[in-house]
Order: sequence, then structure tokens, then C-alpha cells
Amino acid sequence: MSLGRILVVDDDPQIRRVMRTTLTGEGYEVQDARSGEEALDQLRTSRFDLMLLDMNMPGAGGLEACRQARAASDMAIIMLTVRNTEQDKVQALDAGADDFITKPFSTPELLARIRAALRRTPSSPESGPQRLALGNVEIDFQSRKLIVGGSEVRLTPKEFDLLRYLTLHPNRAIPHRELLQAVWGPDYGDEVEYLRVFVKQLRRKIEPKPDKPRYILTEPWVGYRFHLPDPSL
Repeated sequence: MSLGRILVVDDDPQIRRVMRTTLTGEGYEVQDARSGEEALDQLRTSRFDLMLLDMNMPGAGGLEACRQARAASDMAIIMLTVRNTEQDKVQALDAGADDFITKPFSTPELLARIRAALRRTPSSPESGPQRLALGNVEIDFQSRKLIVGGSEVRLTPKEFDLLRYLTLHPNRAIPHRELLQAVWGPDYGDEVEYLRVFVKQLRRKIEPKPDKPRYILTEPWVGYRFHLPDPSL
């Protein structure tokens, strides 16, 4: 039984060959592409659970391919790059990636990142409210939908999982490490820039004024707090 379908996108044939062999041996179905354009063509005709996407490719490049793929799909996306700067990480996450890994990387690290990206935080019926109304914003946790002003707004799976965790623990400061481990997995904890990007994206989608948030509040040096107004007020 396949663990999932992965699309490997890299202009280096040796990297594509090694990753195909490694991931197939671990139980994944693997296809590959030599460019962002070729990857987008494959995404139009096939469904994948995850894409491993090189950030520094000629042509359209990894970032533009990531933006276009994210606009059309909820699959997990991991960006690969030879640079390890905060700016690169923020650019990758802002383009729609779920995670970021620096070359060269070990096979165990790659497999751990893939498992984390494919991980979905369950929204069990017994845990917290299944619907939440905030002004003109309605969150349906069971169907994983966000309705703003009567129109559905797309959330990536990681955005939804982060919002779900915040709303399950309203009105308390949740540390960065707790949020990272709850949404990405136990191997995470120091990737604070991930939270900054994803919180910024959530604020754009649910806050009336994203630059003056009413619901997702920053707790300086600690983490974030979801302010749930008292319905009796």
C-alpha cells in the first residue's frame, strides 16, 4: 500500500534519481519533473499528496511554481534550497510552502519532513466547537471551511490546523514551541518564522483589519493568543 504520491521537482537529474529511488523504497509513489513549468503541467492531470520543489531553478523558478501550485491545490509542499537564510524561509512559506529543507540533507531528515508535511491534525467531533462565528467570519471545523462575508475562503491544511489549535485554546497565551509541535510535529520547536508567516496569512483571511488584529493576538516573546469575545457582552 502506497504511503502517498510525491512529485519531485528539481533540474538536477541525479537528485531526482536519488530521491525517486529513496522514496520508492520507503513506500511512496514518485513522479518527477525537471522544471516548474513541467511540474505545473503534471499537476493539471495528476493528483499528488506532496511536492518536493527546488527553490532555485531556471525558468519560472521554484517560488512561482509554488505560488501557482498552492493556488490550485491543498497538497503538502516542501521547498528545497542550497541557502539557509531566514529570508529564503519566509519567501518559501509566503509562496505557499508548508516546510523548508536545506541541501545537502540526510535521508532521515527528508523522511521526517515528509511525514510532518503529510501529517494532519485531527478535528475530532468531541474536541471543541464544530462551528465558530466571529462577526462575518464563520469557521466550520467539521468540513474544514472558512466563510467570510458569505463567501468561502481557501485555507491551506497547515493554516487550518493552526487556526484549529488556536481556537481550541482560546484566551490563553500559547508558546511558539507548543504551536509548532502541535501543528508540524514533535521534531519542531525553533522555527518561529514559520508561525510569523502563517499567522500573517490567517490574519489576512479572518481579521477585519489584519494590521490591527482582533482575534489572533501576538504575545511578545511568548507566542500567540486567540481572543474569543464573550458572547454575553
